[in-house]
Amino acid sequence: MRVCLVDDNATLGGQIWRGLQANSARNHPLGRYFLHWTERLKRTRCDIFTGWQAIGQPAPHLLRIERAGEFQDLRFHKLILATGARERFLPFPGWTLPGVIGAGGLQAFVKAGLDAQGKRVVVAGTGPLLLAVAAGLRDAGVSMIGVYEQAPLSQLLRFGFTLARHPGKLAEGIRYRRKLGGVPYRTSCWVVRAEGCGQIERVVVTDGHREWTHDCDWLACGFHLVPNLELPRLLGCNIADGYVAVDSLQQTSVVDIACVGELTGIGGIEKAMLEGEIAGWAAAGDKVKALASARKLKRLHEFAQRLERAFALRDELRALPAADTVVCRCEDVPHAALSECGSWREAKLHTRCGMGPCQGRICGSAAEYLFGWKCSGVRPPVYPAEASAIAARVDSSESG
Repeated sequence: MRVCLVDDNATLGGQIWRGLQANSARNHPLGRYFLHWTERLKRTRCDIFTGWQAIGQPAPHLLRIERAGEFQDLRFHKLILATGARERFLPFPGWTLPGVIGAGGLQAFVKAGLDAQGKRVVVAGTGPLLLAVAAGLRDAGVSMIGVYEQAPLSQLLRFGFTLARHPGKLAEGIRYRRKLGGVPYRTSCWVVRAEGCGQIERVVVTDGHREWTHDCDWLACGFHLVPNLELPRLLGCNIADGYVAVDSLQQTSVVDIACVGELTGIGGIEKAMLEGEIAGWAAAGDKVKALASARKLKRLHEFAQRLERAFALRDELRALPAADTVVCRCEDVPHAALSECGSWREAKLHTRCGMGPCQGRICGSAAEYLFGWKCSGVRPPVYPAEASAIAARVDSSESG
């Protein structure tokens, strides 16, 4: 079989292994897996496209990819999508100030070489990513002020007791917490607002009863993850309960298209890699091996469901935005304008919310939570691209 891997990052590794090299991987908690898979990949005849983005499907079984104005059409017989997830951002007064950064975004910047030495940082929001980000920032030399998790302690304890069935994840969490020795970690707390003149200078935090303030240089804030559903939606895959619906072999409602990883449920690296293995065997025509691997998935799917329940967003977060708090950053749409609308479609028509460069990737998930809207529209190109790449005709002789 001829196999092609398309990755929109400049190097392989995704978010977990971002920026790792052969030497640095040896000191990374999951570095041995990175070395194993990259070495294994080198021994194959896989065609690797790094730095390319899939922008559309100009014809059946044809994927158009683009990079810096150039494009190619890749014809496929089987397609496996692993587009991952992004952080959910929820608006609050001051969240658009420079220095307020997504928790995972700041982690990515530091991995890419951003000098964080001595910066005063508050980490807030929800999800297991907060601990991982805080531990990584501590290693990078920041002055960690505190970690604030909006989920109540009771939910986290119930979730923690179930980790006995996942010793690797339990050990990982303990390792992160040890790295944060001396750093306050508080549950049932969330950011009320960020303050500053042209740059964040302080952040106000609450536990629902009282408020207090921290001076800081950066606020790393994210409210768990949402899957990147734009490409599966464009290709016609059925979405159920916020994720791509797949069968036991990771196959979607569209023939010859499979989805793996966070697209089918936020569950971490172990689930993503096992689903990738299943989809790979199925694409290669070995249903027996695919089903054998699929039998191991139940435990990981249950973990993903418990994870979602443990870090469910509290109702108080809906009341954070003021009338003039911007919700759609691309089009500068305030909360007051959106509160007068009855649906995502109406909001787009009357305010242009979700019609800017990010195409609703930031404000869409926020609007779903704040107003209960279903934000599902998508059209090509999936990412901003040159007009020439969008308008080009399909070469009928293209063999892929």
